[in-house]
Amino acid sequence: MREFTAISLFSGAGGLDMGFERAGFRTLWANDFEKDSCKTHESWSSAEMVCGDIAKIEADQIPAADIMLGGFPCQGFSLSGPRKIDDSRNVLYKHYVRIVKAKKPLMFVGENVKGLLTMDHGKIIDAIIADFASCGYDVYYKLLNAKDYGVPEDRERVIIVGFRRDLDIRDFEFPYPRPYRVTMRDVLKNLPEADPGDVCDAPYSSRYMSRNRKRGWDDVSYTIPAMAKQVTLWPGSPDMIKLDKDLWAFGRGGITRRLSWREAAAIQTFPADLEFSGNLVSKYKQIGNAVPVKLAEIIATHLYGLLANHGV
Repeated sequence: MREFTAISLFSGAGGLDMGFERAGFRTLWANDFEKDSCKTHESWSSAEMVCGDIAKIEADQIPAADIMLGGFPCQGFSLSGPRKIDDSRNVLYKHYVRIVKAKKPLMFVGENVKGLLTMDHGKIIDAIIADFASCGYDVYYKLLNAKDYGVPEDRERVIIVGFRRDLDIRDFEFPYPRPYRVTMRDVLKNLPEADPGDVCDAPYSSRYMSRNRKRGWDDVSYTIPAMAKQVTLWPGSPDMIKLDKDLWAFGRGGITRRLSWREAAAIQTFPADLEFSGNLVSKYKQIGNAVPVKLAEIIATHLYGLLANHGV
């Protein structure tokens, strides 16, 4: 069986990379700007990790590989933010395009938030696709929900896949949703009781109390956010009570707390023994910004089979 290699930009703690490694790809080189994310990535991966600004890294400093991975920063595209077209974080994908053009991998995979599809009435996603196509790639994208792919989380993300045109891969279809659901009970039942030091105990804001933040054990989680104080409630918490439009209260008769960072990591399908570097806020941020490992693995397995079937 041939080993396919990968390079990874904006790799963070490595959810995308880890999923691809589980499917048989080997990451040679990775990059991120956040020091804690780089340290976390280094703790489980043998890839060369270059921690720094991708804008200052020349393409000839990056090894050639079969596939390029990258969840380019999405804060500027998020539905929860202002989605400014001129947001400096929205041009980082240009560096991703620059390196795709220079290295010419067999394929690339990008990931971003749902808001990317509607930003500037769809003009932004059209521009991104056109940029990648101009590099010599057939490009496909689709909105996937992680809960349909073995992840106990309601998390919609845009997945962009490009194939170098000489591969002649046409009419690409993304993996079909799985006919089962993994629940929070499935991934949290074997975790020990949360250490108080692993749980964000910041005050609950009016924004937090404006909607229900709790789902039960036999459901999937709400999206794990990157901001610690916005992390949703542990499923063992009492149900929240709706008082009025955009106003909720905590229920009584038990312990109300946010998910611990370890529980959030389990929901994002990271291995239970993975230690995240940094303080508590940083750990939540790394986890919330990550691609769920299981979603990445399913996509990677699908792509691996496609390459193998084409005799690459």
